[in-house]
Amino acid sequence: MKHLIDIADLSEEDALRLLDTAESMAATQERRVKKLPTLRGKTVVNLFFEDSTRTRLSFEAAAKRLSADVINFAAKGSSVSKGESLKDTALTLQAMGADAVVMRHSSSGAAHRLAHAGWMDLPVLNAGDGTHQHPTQALLDAMTLRRYHRDREELIGSKLTGKRIIIVGDILHSRVARSDVQLFSLLGAQVMVVAPPTLVPVGIDQWPCQVSYNLDTAIATHQPDAIIMLRVQRERMSSLGGGFFPSPGEYHSAYGLDRQRLTNLPPQCRIMHPGPMNRGLEICAEAADHPRSVIVEQVNNGVSVRMAALYLLLAGEGNTDV
Repeated sequence: MKHLIDIADLSEEDALRLLDTAESMAATQERRVKKLPTLRGKTVVNLFFEDSTRTRLSFEAAAKRLSADVINFAAKGSSVSKGESLKDTALTLQAMGADAVVMRHSSSGAAHRLAHAGWMDLPVLNAGDGTHQHPTQALLDAMTLRRYHRDREELIGSKLTGKRIIIVGDILHSRVARSDVQLFSLLGAQVMVVAPPTLVPVGIDQWPCQVSYNLDTAIATHQPDAIIMLRVQRERMSSLGGGFFPSPGEYHSAYGLDRQRLTNLPPQCRIMHPGPMNRGLEICAEAADHPRSVIVEQVNNGVSVRMAALYLLLAGEGNTDV
């Protein structure tokens, strides 16, 4: 592949190659000098049409640690805010001599459009498109889980076979949920999503996962190795008129990871969250800061995963297959 747009585009071999390369990148970050010369002379453009902190900084750190030059482009205050089209932006990036584009956009399918419209001949890495996909988030989640359920020396080539994972919350608006379900299933995990009926998308019966509407029952029956608490995306709900659940208090009572549910989790269960967290809504402070929480490690692994993606797409003449 020339691009990293959608988990559905990856074979099991592709996914494992990305994860194994991320482990190699992580090993280099334990050295005193973390910077590698791999992408010296390359220019990576962070093209963000939607607000982001973690993902943008993570991609920037990944590119710089590979010695690439980084240009950060934000739609606000740019020509886009004056009406410039995506096509003209793409033509500008090509003319400027960019070597790869990392793109986040509020519209589903925007990254695919940029990659395949024929406006430019550059690798595109999808940093999140609407409610569609967030492939590097799924990869960093998988990397985090592999590390906790395998010995370090057995990581290379290992999958998530038989691992039980629960994804809880705003499934309807979550590109993370879609990407996670696809990747975890590809790697052999058993996935269950839990949400109120109003936050379950139409067609979820076609997803490779089980569906539950009761979090307590899901924890008791699924006995998860990991529980991923999704952010309630209130900004997307308000734009659609709201009304997805009665109140924040009732949502937390029924679907939040509170103190009682924290004690009911099996001892091997790791607590995850893609961030940013709404503490007190989808997750309580005790759960977020618990010793079994790996939320900070997810952020750290994100840099290694994005280093791997950039490396596999850009390093070496013709080395554009993931």
